[in-house]
Amino acid sequence: MKIVKIIFWTLWRIWFYIVMGIPIIVMFPFLFVSILKEKWYPYFFVMARIWAKVILFCTGFYYKIEREQLLDPKKSYMLVANHTSMTDIMLMLAVIRNPFVFVGKKELSKIPLFGFFYKRTCILVDRGSSKSRMEVFDRAQKRLNQGLSVCIFPEGGVPDDESVLLDEFKDGAFRLAIEHQIPIVPITFADNKERFSYTFFSGSPGIMRVKTHYFIPTLGSTLDHKKEIREEVRTVIYNQLLEFKK
Repeated sequence: MKIVKIIFWTLWRIWFYIVMGIPIIVMFPFLFVSILKEKWYPYFFVMARIWAKVILFCTGFYYKIEREQLLDPKKSYMLVANHTSMTDIMLMLAVIRNPFVFVGKKELSKIPLFGFFYKRTCILVDRGSSKSRMEVFDRAQKRLNQGLSVCIFPEGGVPDDESVLLDEFKDGAFRLAIEHQIPIVPITFADNKERFSYTFFSGSPGIMRVKTHYFIPTLGSTLDHKKEIREEVRTVIYNQLLEFKK
C-alpha cells in the first residue's frame, strides 16, 4: 500500500508541475505582450487568474470561499495570509479579483517558464539582503501608487517545521499598509498544507477552504501602531486556523 502511495505522490507531483507549464505555453504570446508595459499589468493579472484556476482544477483541488467583507474594485489593499504551500499563490489568485502584485522570494524566479514571468511581474526580495528588503518598499509603493493592491505572506516564508500552525509575522506588510493608509485584508488558508505541502511524499486532491476576514483599517494609524496592528491581524488568522481544525 505504501508503494502505491509513493507512486501516486510521484506522478501527481510531476503532473502538478506539468500543469503549471501548459497554460503558460498556450498563453505565452499574450502573457509576453502584457508585461511589456506596467500599465498593461491588469491584463496579465486576468490571465494569471486563469492559469491559477486551471492548475487547481487539473490537480484535483476545489476551493470554498467564505467572505466577511467584499473588496472595492476601485481601492488598493494589503492582502496577508498564512503561508504553507506553493498552492498559496494559485489560491490567492483564484480568490482575489482585484489586481494585485506578490512580494515573494527571488528563488521562485528560477522555476522554468513560471520564473520568467514571476520576476517581471512580482516584487522579488532576497531575504538575506537588507538592501533588497529596503528596495521592496520602493517597488511596492510604486505599485500602490498605480492603484494596485499588494500581497505579502507576513511569515516571511514557509516554516521548516510543518507542525507550526502559524509563524511569527514580519513587519513589512504592516509598515506599507500604514504608510499608504490602506486597509489590511487578513486571509486564512485552511487546507493548503494538508493538500500540497513542501514534503514531496504527501498531499492529496480535495477541498481548500478560504476565509477572507473583515478588513483591518489603518486610516489615521502611524508606525507607532505597527506592532499592535500586526498582532491583531495574526490573531485573526490564528484563531480561524484553530476554528478550521475543529
